[in-house]
Amino acid sequence: MSRIGKAPIEIPAGVTVTVNGDNVTVKGPKGELSQKVNPDLTVKVEDGHVVLTRPSDDREHRAQHGLYRALIHNMVVGVSQGYRKEMELVGVGYRASSEGQVLELSLGFSHAIFIKLPKEVKVEAKTERNKNPLIILESDDKQLLGQVCAKIRSLRKPEPYKGKGIKFVGEVIRRKSGKSAGAK
Repeated sequence: MSRIGKAPIEIPAGVTVTVNGDNVTVKGPKGELSQKVNPDLTVKVEDGHVVLTRPSDDREHRAQHGLYRALIHNMVVGVSQGYRKEMELVGVGYRASSEGQVLELSLGFSHAIFIKLPKEVKVEAKTERNKNPLIILESDDKQLLGQVCAKIRSLRKPEPYKGKGIKFVGEVIRRKSGKSAGAK
């Protein structure tokens, strides 16, 4: 049995879950999300919990049981609490500023980079003296937030020698010693 798939999803106060055929819609104070579920799986809302069941123990059914349970759980958490990611720009002269849904990044290239973010993602850029610039992203959709973060990070990944680049706050970069530290 799938341990993740078996666990029921608790519905917090202020969140409503509706199942319409193979489409699950979750509404809450932060927004509304919907997800199409494999028609083989059955989704039921009973006494404050969402329960997913699968028809057989086939490998595919077991995999999708846990997958869709996790996706629905992420939707419930997203519309009730929301998700937040903080990214840090490490490097001399790296800057970030935001205006509306447009994020402007100066990452050591000859030009500034402008990224138009989806309306579901809220962005804030912070710059404090003697600290690395921060980009704070918030959304109710975990998948969309992860995609946006991956796109921003791909512009200048942290490199292992000096540690320069865009990284998540709290992320540890494995550092390498340069050629000068080699054996003589």
